[in-house]
Amino acid sequence: MWTPIKTTRSLLIAEAWKELFEEEGIPCRLHWPNPLLRADDDATCYVLVPNDRLHVAERTLRDA
Repeated sequence: MWTPIKTTRSLLIAEAWKELFEEEGIPCRLHWPNPLLRADDDATCYVLVPNDRLHVAERTLRDA
């Protein structure tokens, strides 16, 4: 199961967080609350990580 770790208002920022987590070995997905706005660069986007890696992602956030 996936859980949100960050909420962004920009696809660019969401992709940056995704890249950071993946560099740390944490699988990551992006999710849009409204899939119709997926192409909108300024749409709200959630950065998701697996539940079993949440503690590692939170540590990465503290260290960033």
